[in-house]
Parts: sequence; C-alpha cells; structure tokens
Amino acid sequence: MLRLITFVCLMLTLAGPVAAAPNPIGSVRVAPAADKTRVVVDLSADTAFTYFSLHNPERLVIDLQNTSDDQDLSLQGDTGSLVRRVRYSTPKNSQSARLVIDLTRQADPNLFTIAPSGEYGHRLVIDLNDSQPGNAAVSAAGNTAEAVRMDSTSNQRDRDIIVAIDAGHGGNDPGSIGPSGTYEKHITLSIARKLAALFDAEPGMRSVLVRDGDYYIYPTKRPEIARKKKADLLISIHADAFSQPEPRGGSVWVLSMRRADSELGRWLEKTEQHSELLGGAAEVISDNASERYLAETIIGLSMDHSMSASYDLSKKVIGEMKQVTRLHKRSPQAASFAVLTAPDIPSILVEVGFISNPQEEKNLLWDTYRERLARSMFNATKSYFKQVPPDGTLWASQRDRNRTHRVQSGESLSLLAQRYNVKVSSIKEANNLRSDVVRIGQVLTIPRT
Repeated sequence: MLRLITFVCLMLTLAGPVAAAPNPIGSVRVAPAADKTRVVVDLSADTAFTYFSLHNPERLVIDLQNTSDDQDLSLQGDTGSLVRRVRYSTPKNSQSARLVIDLTRQADPNLFTIAPSGEYGHRLVIDLNDSQPGNAAVSAAGNTAEAVRMDSTSNQRDRDIIVAIDAGHGGNDPGSIGPSGTYEKHITLSIARKLAALFDAEPGMRSVLVRDGDYYIYPTKRPEIARKKKADLLISIHADAFSQPEPRGGSVWVLSMRRADSELGRWLEKTEQHSELLGGAAEVISDNASERYLAETIIGLSMDHSMSASYDLSKKVIGEMKQVTRLHKRSPQAASFAVLTAPDIPSILVEVGFISNPQEEKNLLWDTYRERLARSMFNATKSYFKQVPPDGTLWASQRDRNRTHRVQSGESLSLLAQRYNVKVSSIKEANNLRSDVVRIGQVLTIPRT
C-alpha cells in the first residue's frame, strides 16, 4: 500500500498541477466619453491577459487565460461611435477566451485590472483613447450644428462668453444615492442641461456641456475639456450627501490655496505645455531659464486671477441660491477638488443640496425646482460677467462704449482698479476724486486701458 501511495504521488507530481475551472465572464459594459471609450469586462476572479491591435478593419484582440467564452456579449445602452461590437474569436486553447472589440476607427488602448470594490467584483478595464476625439465629442453630444457654429465664430473679435458646465459623476459612477434611489448623476445632468439652455438663449453667451450623456469622465479631464473649448468659466454641479438624513442646503466651493500651490508647481513642471499659456511668446524665447521664469510669472498671475474671480462669482451664486433653497454654508468654501484645478479658468463647484435628505431629494426630483436652481446660477453668472466681461467678447465691447460702475458694499478703488485692470490714479482722475474714499451707490466712470 505504501508503495502504491508513493507511486500515485509521484505520478501527480510529474503530471503537474490540476487545471482550475475556467473563470466565467460576468458581463461587458461600454461607457463612451468625449475623448475615449471605456469597456469594462466583469470577471469572477483575477485573470492574466495579453492583447494586440489589428488594422483594416480596426480591432483590439484580448486573450484571457483560464476564462470561459460562453457568456453573451451583446451590448446595452449608448455605446458611442467608437465601439461597433464585442465578440468572441477562436481562443489560443480550451482554457482561455479571446475577445475581439471591433472599432470604427483607430484607438490607442490602455488595459488594466481592478480588484473587487463595493458591489463590483474583479474587472478588466479597457480604455480606448480615440484617434478622433472631436468626432466622438460631437457624436456623444449630438451637437454637430453647434460645433460648426463654434468653428465659424471662433475668430470673430466680439465673441461669445463661453461657460463650461460640468454635470458631476456619470456612467458607472452614480454619485450619491437618495433615500428613494435617486442617482446624483441624473440630477446634475438635468440641471446642467437647463443651465446650458439659459446661457444659449442669452445674446453674447454660449454654453459647453462637459458631459451631455450618461458616461464617466475623470475629474482631472473635465477642466482639460473646458480649456479645449476655450471656456471663460467652469461650473461643476453636484448634490451633497451625508450618512444621516438631517443635513440639508446648498453650498458653493472654490479651490483651496494649498491645492492651488501644488497645481502651480505641477504646471511649471509641464514644460511642454508652457506654450499653451505663453502663446506666441514661447516661440521667440530660446533661453529655457527665461521661458520657465516667464511661465512661472504668467501661471502665477493667471492662478491668482482665476481664484479671485471664482470667489467673487461664488458669492453671487450664493446670493441667488438663497432665494431658491436653504443654504448649508452661507459663504464660499475652499477644498481640494480636482475639477477646480485649471489655473487659467475661473471654476466653482455648486452643491445644489443634500440628496441624502428626503425632502431635498423630493425637491430635486421636481422639474420646476431644478429649473429655479439653474436660473439662480445663470443670474449670478450673468451679473458677474456684466461687470467684468472677458476681453474680446461682445459684452466687453458693449461695456467699453459706456463704461461705468456702481459702487457696491465692500468695494474700494484698489479693488475696482484690479478688476478693470486700470490704475487707481486713472479712476480718480476720470472722476475728479481727491481721496480714495468711495460711497456705496456712487457711479464711477472707468477709463479705458
């Protein structure tokens, strides 16, 4: 018997490990975005994989080890314009599965696995970076006519003021979930679309939706999209939540000084992007040290202006929102939100209320209430830009023809000089002022620069 046991053990050792049962595929989800499309493959266990691309036609081939190929791969919902379908092909061996993603055009793939988290198990994530992101954005937004209008008007002097509106979360990220199951991502998109309609109906203003569908965009990518659209302002819309149902009310957030300092350093390290901020000056500066010094100066000034403008606008938004809803915070709050980190674009994040509060969830489900919230943001933004329209816009041209300012509470000559980019002495001379004291309600003539 001992010899028999020894023999069996020896044979098992020589035969090697017994093959494990195949790992079944749970499902396949596709989430299109403006610049890429994400494909997520749900798996029951961590799986080794290899992949390669094929051309004419464009395909991405993925080999999954120890995986079965009997799961239905039919896609549901909006898959965008890049991915045609996901299918099986002949695998390397009986213990593996070969997935093929048929594409409509070339894409640069990036694949990685994610460990289980929350309600999701093991996942293989395939990010397909679109070779024609402009086409994808137009397809996702269904806005071809608008894109043509943008191109035709981009070189006009009296251009529109462009407001980028970011609906928080989206796609596989629902955001906070209310007591009755309301998803934050749906509320934010609805308000964003209403706000966009108000801007588009206002002469001299135009909106850009960072996300116009149920797909996810990384927070750091959202200000990049706003910059590509040449936005003058970024408004990110969210709904707050807490572990208890009692907290309620809206709030407005700006970038914290600590995060601003770290972002300033990060931008200074991106030497290849200095020309983006320096414009044509970068082409004539041959000294790298001089270019870095100039970039540091410009980025620093740009960041200071953006943060100051963001704070001024946030106060106006709070003033308008308090007429619609209760406020959780009555003054602008500072935080390290990635969506607010553009150094050259004033950016605010608006929490429209606590979706975790049953009454506020009910309010947010009311279409008229969402319309009022959108209008409060619109009124505040319009009021702000009427005072300080960006150079080159229609509103700036109109302001210069009749440039006056009515002094409001908390304003001083030095503040007005900074806002309008003129000297204090010039304002005093234009208004025959002998001192730096101004009165609330006093109408001042602001000289042109």
